Amino acid sequence: MSPPVFLADPGRLRADRVVLDGAEGRHAATVRRLRPGERVDLTDGAGLLAECVVAAADKASLTLDVLSRRTDPAPAPRLVVVQALPKGDRGELAVETMTEAGVDEIVPWAAARCVTQWRPERREKALGRWRGAAREAAKQARRSRLPEVPELASTGDVADRIAAASLALVLHEDAREPLSAVQPPEDGDIVLVVGPEGGIADEELERFAAAGGRPTRLGPTVLRTSTAGVAAASVLLAATGRW
Repeated sequence: MSPPVFLADPGRLRADRVVLDGAEGRHAATVRRLRPGERVDLTDGAGLLAECVVAAADKASLTLDVLSRRTDPAPAPRLVVVQALPKGDRGELAVETMTEAGVDEIVPWAAARCVTQWRPERREKALGRWRGAAREAAKQARRSRLPEVPELASTGDVADRIAAASLALVLHEDAREPLSAVQPPEDGDIVLVVGPEGGIADEELERFAAAGGRPTRLGPTVLRTSTAGVAAASVLLAATGRW
């Protein structure tokens, strides 16, 4: 079994002995109950990973000896999923599963037909939940790079991302082109747009098409917005050779 992964400040990872304290250290010591001699990996979330062994443990921290370090290169092409806000807690579920699959950036999108809307006074809290879900899922998946979760995007913001992408795909049940037939680029950003429960509005589809977005069909069944992203990401990650 691969060793557990915890987050640490990049400055600490350059030392030969690291004290993992704070929330990460308490979790490692009291929840995971890691003991001397066990293997642990530390990452800064940006590709730097230190392979360590526990030298000492107390109730709130671990002392770790660094065995080796590596810097994992940024993946190419990058996979960016624009996720329309799902209702309830399905947003965090979508973030978790896409992070575990290997998506590089998850963009929350306030689509016209979203049942859920992030009101200004609650936006930071909601975004914090998405970012927290990404952080914990990345650790679970043993990722050395955390996915980016930027600020809430408008439809105009999404159109700009589509225009700048190496490839932009818009999932739509009426599209003729199957996702499995798409030839991905070797580098740059692949932007994948996932609509809300009520579907992508005609005006949004037109705007995305004008920016270069290609409507594509995932399959014969209609998936929930919270599961469509990870299903489509799986197809694309396999096609790019990243899987």
